[in-house]
Amino acid sequence: MSLIILGSTGSVGRQAIDVALALGIKVLGISCGSDVLELEKQARMLGVRACSVRDEKAAKSLKQSLADTGIKVYAGEDGICEMIADLRADKVLNAVSGFAGLRPTLAAIDAGCDLALANKESLVAAGKLVMARAKAAGVAVLPVDSEHSALLQCMTHPKAVSRLILTASGGPFFGKTRAELADVTPEEALGHPTWKMGPRVTIDSSTLMNKGFEVIEAARLFDIPAEKIDVVIHRESIIHSMVEYIDNAVLAQLSVPDMRLCIQYALTYPERAPGLTNKLDLAQLGKLTFYKPDYREFPLLGLAYETDRRSDAARVALNAADEVAVGLFLSRKIRYNDIAELVCEVVRSAEERDYFSYGEFAEADRYYREKTLEFAQALRKY
Repeated sequence: MSLIILGSTGSVGRQAIDVALALGIKVLGISCGSDVLELEKQARMLGVRACSVRDEKAAKSLKQSLADTGIKVYAGEDGICEMIADLRADKVLNAVSGFAGLRPTLAAIDAGCDLALANKESLVAAGKLVMARAKAAGVAVLPVDSEHSALLQCMTHPKAVSRLILTASGGPFFGKTRAELADVTPEEALGHPTWKMGPRVTIDSSTLMNKGFEVIEAARLFDIPAEKIDVVIHRESIIHSMVEYIDNAVLAQLSVPDMRLCIQYALTYPERAPGLTNKLDLAQLGKLTFYKPDYREFPLLGLAYETDRRSDAARVALNAADEVAVGLFLSRKIRYNDIAELVCEVVRSAEERDYFSYGEFAEADRYYREKTLEFAQALRKY
């Protein structure tokens, strides 16, 4: 099997390289936003045919650095899509962060590549478009998120499913009130108890926005209404999600919290291969605990259910507003509780409109990003 890894310098991308090397998968191409020092190391180690760098200035630097090789360097937003089309790998693993991952998702589908999807924004903002295009192209969309990988592994009888149950760690602020979180710093919010992830997804985990995104993602992946998807707080992060069937049987997938298992399953599906992760020792764990999420203190989870019932515009607004608000918080321009306030404000201002092309989604994404900044300025948050 041949593979392209998009976002190879990030957390998921680096682990995907570990898995590819262990399984003997040929990596044809890799990409990054601007970290060309790391990308060059990866390119030389893997012997790829091509690299893509979103930052055009950084791409020029990489091209000079790789001048002694036959590795082709693509640049800019168009470059990543051109690389996908030219290489025609068997599978593309998309670990690009944010809305920027949508266009490569569509490019992989259009190139006829099966898709291992770690970019949840593709399905949050444009899930109906993505899944419809994948179905028409005969392309598989395989989840890399641990929760959705767990659901896929437990999906033994798709027509008999009555409920999906997503587990959430609860993040670093489980049990806290909004009043107690008023002065939280970015460093505190980045202190996830079980997973090592990128900055945005770690902050989103702390607000439960990430779990809201995963509800929408699961609804699109498995073609099931969001009202049939529940969330339960599971602090140990050992059960990664569950599927309930019409006979009330519940199947759960358990493993130590390590993304390499989810990545590997997306690459080998429907087969399995020897894993890189540690074995699970239940006796050493002793117990597993579960709690209901607090929708009042963490309102973004409930907001995600609301947007799933609404329009494409509302879902684009949800992702765009969160991406901007988290960025403002990480740069210390707004406070922690302002994230939820801004996202709720922008989403509830969104029109009821659906979109049918990438261009429409991209235009809406730009509009709601600007709207978020306007609200932040009006509220004297920025």
